[in-house]
Amino acid sequence: MSLLALSRRDWISTTAVLFSLSVELKQPRILPFRTLHRLPPVFRIPSFSSSRVSPPVLAVSSDVLHDAGATAAVLVGAYSLVRGFDNLTRRNLIQQNLSRKLVHILSGLLFTMSWPIFSTSTEARFFASIVPSVNCLRLVINGLSLTKDEGLLKSLTREGKPEELLRGPLYYVLILILSAVIFWRESPVGLISLGMMCGGDGIADIMGRKFGSKRLPYNQEKSWIGSISMFIFGFCVSIGMLYYYSVLGYLELDWVKAVQNVALVSLVATVVESLPIAEVVDDNISVPLRVHTVEKLC
Repeated sequence: MSLLALSRRDWISTTAVLFSLSVELKQPRILPFRTLHRLPPVFRIPSFSSSRVSPPVLAVSSDVLHDAGATAAVLVGAYSLVRGFDNLTRRNLIQQNLSRKLVHILSGLLFTMSWPIFSTSTEARFFASIVPSVNCLRLVINGLSLTKDEGLLKSLTREGKPEELLRGPLYYVLILILSAVIFWRESPVGLISLGMMCGGDGIADIMGRKFGSKRLPYNQEKSWIGSISMFIFGFCVSIGMLYYYSVLGYLELDWVKAVQNVALVSLVATVVESLPIAEVVDDNISVPLRVHTVEKLC
């Protein structure tokens, strides 16, 4: 009887164990280490191919190539512009003074308008400054008579003398370099300075020579029409440059205040340009300097 009871108890306990095991097997097991979904390690042979370059390095290389290409394109454009006016002057299709001022106006404005084609890297401004730096070197070489470029002399000088290249034209490209490196695309000061120097001062000279019969009482070298033209065109070109860069998203301006400030800057720059100080300070230096000073005060 006791043996039967023992067997019965063993049967019951065995059945309970089997039942518990079956229930446990039906439930998903969670392993303490998540190794089921881990990919096996991949062993690669070290290589110096481009596939091993990290994304930041690739981004830097891309920006450098971008800026180098933009610099080359702007250099070609600047050279073509000057060479085009050289040819027009040589063929006597355009007067030397008019050619000089058109180069003065267009080269600076087109250079400034080319800045958006450069990358957003911090080095982009230095790549852009290469363009006027090359022209600066060209002016110095010809100005020191180390070489002679007749077309350059005719298109950029008043009397065709090499030493003239070391004054106004050289100051002009130096202002372009400083504006690119210091102010760049995010500052309205540089844009207004170049707008007044290129647009205002350049057109003032053309209009003054063509229609400037009435001279200023305190400076017989300047005319009323020239000064008025500098104010109007300097103001319009400066506003146009600000609008150009605001549309592209580089500037956010309060336009009422911006117009007032540009009008004040244009007036001050016009007065400075009309003063009889050309023999002391070149217009290409005095005008941007006054613009910068007035903008700081505003």
